Amino acid sequence: MRTNKQQLLLAAKILLAVLLLVVGGFIFFRDTLLNQALDKVSTKMKQQYNSNFTVKKASFDGMKGIDLYDVVLAPKNADTLLNIKKLKTSISFWNLFIGDIQLENLELKEGYIQLVKKGKIKNFDAFLKKDEELNLENSDSKTDYAATAYRMISRLLNLVPTDMSIEKLAFKIDDNGKKAIIDIEKLTLDNQELNSLITVQTNTFKQHLSMKGLADPRNRKADIRIFNKDTGAIRLPYVDERYNLKSSFDSIRLNVDNIEKTMGEFHLVGFATITNLHVNHPKIANKDVVIKKARFDYRFLLGSDFISIDKSSTLQLNKIKLNPYMAYETESDTIYKLQVSIPKMKAQDFIVSLPDGLFTNFQGMEAQGNFEYNLDFKYNKNKPYQLVFDSKLKKENLQITKYGKANLTKLNGEFVYRAIIKNVLQRPIQVGTENPDYTPLDQISPYLQKCVLTTEDPSFFHHRGFINEAFKQSIIKNIRTKKFARGASTISMQLVKNVFLTREKTLSRKLEEILLVYILENNRVVSKERMLEVYFNIIEWGPDVYGIGEASRFYFQKTPAELDLNECLYLARIIPSPRKFMYQFNDEGNLKDYAVKQQLYLTNLMNRRGLLAPEDSIYKSKPFFITGQAKSFIKLRVPDSTKIETDSLTIDDLFKF
Repeated sequence: MRTNKQQLLLAAKILLAVLLLVVGGFIFFRDTLLNQALDKVSTKMKQQYNSNFTVKKASFDGMKGIDLYDVVLAPKNADTLLNIKKLKTSISFWNLFIGDIQLENLELKEGYIQLVKKGKIKNFDAFLKKDEELNLENSDSKTDYAATAYRMISRLLNLVPTDMSIEKLAFKIDDNGKKAIIDIEKLTLDNQELNSLITVQTNTFKQHLSMKGLADPRNRKADIRIFNKDTGAIRLPYVDERYNLKSSFDSIRLNVDNIEKTMGEFHLVGFATITNLHVNHPKIANKDVVIKKARFDYRFLLGSDFISIDKSSTLQLNKIKLNPYMAYETESDTIYKLQVSIPKMKAQDFIVSLPDGLFTNFQGMEAQGNFEYNLDFKYNKNKPYQLVFDSKLKKENLQITKYGKANLTKLNGEFVYRAIIKNVLQRPIQVGTENPDYTPLDQISPYLQKCVLTTEDPSFFHHRGFINEAFKQSIIKNIRTKKFARGASTISMQLVKNVFLTREKTLSRKLEEILLVYILENNRVVSKERMLEVYFNIIEWGPDVYGIGEASRFYFQKTPAELDLNECLYLARIIPSPRKFMYQFNDEGNLKDYAVKQQLYLTNLMNRRGLLAPEDSIYKSKPFFITGQAKSFIKLRVPDSTKIETDSLTIDDLFKF
């Protein structure tokens, strides 16, 4: 009988013989197998993507090297997507044996990858449509985010060779004449050290960049920096022409420290830094927004039913440090979460760290004390009205010692107000006793005060600049309509916007408005009564009609104190669109049905809130006439197109809360 040792030796010999037979067969038939594999790819490209995939010459080099020449991928009736003159690579044989494709080295010389759009035709459209169809087929199956992310990143990193040499490879974009070319003149990865020379060229500029650092795809680590070899900042190609977004930076660094999957959760950890970032877009601000130094220490965490930026992540903008938490959850409902925490910091450090160009009215402002801030936001897609929006600011001896460009204290005295409409400065309005039309609050009809507060800001005398519930409803509607369909502007916000800011619809203006209102309302800069008085005396009530003094005379040839309830109801309703007041009247000079309904709704609302006495109902029996100069506007016949537009006004257009 054979001993165990002999049996093991015999098994080893048989295994070796089989292995040699497999290797020998592979060597003998490898070119045939390679051509069959390429034919399979070609057939798939033709059948599924309506594209031609060709390789002029393909052969093995040694045991695991593959040489490909003139590799072309060209969609039918569209521009070529990929063209590579020479591609040489080697594959880890043992990884391939276990079904895992892993590149060891790559040599690529001369070629291009281009994305072209001509009219509505895209040379990459077939591939996008195919991906959409695949997603549609799998729409019923629930995605495991952790497993999917880990699988995709692992495959991608396996396709990154440990040794690489690329020469003259260009990435091209041509979007109906908006062009950008990123030309990799040379890129090498040798012993985990990455070096490259890159030329970026668009219709408007040309730059030479350098990318250097550590790249270790097998251990899943990287630390890469990008610099400009020319003088000046690095500009982002294509986005300036395509999106009217001009952006640049001095340098950028991306670090990946850890990629792993443990206990069913996927972790991606590292940091990114950028210096002297400039951004310019008309929706952001009317000038360059500058962030001198920014760093994001990130920790992405994915589970089977959630995607998140972990609370341990830190974002630093100049001296401002905050901890962001963002999550998308699908366990039972679709839930979006956002939490922002700013630990205790000096108020002055916060002010000097605000991005230049985004908060121009805060330049020169000085403050004492400390503060900390927390924001908690939660939105359930299936239960939108359970929205959570909790914003808390904790102050410690916080005090504004010097105001910047927007000196809020000027509201307490006399000043000149000039509205800006469509970037055109309007005539000056003196806010004070030198103006004969200026009207103190106690000389404005109480009816008008009640009507305007009801339509514009019912809780004006009780809130601190913002109404949380109105803000929540605004967020809900904007999310559901996927646009800014509803605002939540209080009288405090309207006052700040009119006196200190412009009417431009930019992120900068809105952020400044929020911060200025908070300072105004929470530091007792101006009394509520004074704020309301200024508001009544500066807002627009009609074409080139500013302040309630002018408005009372323009519409009714009265003083603000003489206005009756009918007239006050009318004046309160036209505040949202004062220049279109004439469209509320028909050809006979009477209010249209929708305007009467609005007036009735406002009256009933004020009755329910106890703002009107029973004897006030006598107004319904009184006739309503426009007797002032405004009457000449109403005599004009209204074009049909205008009637259609104005007749569609709803109660929501009038009431914000």
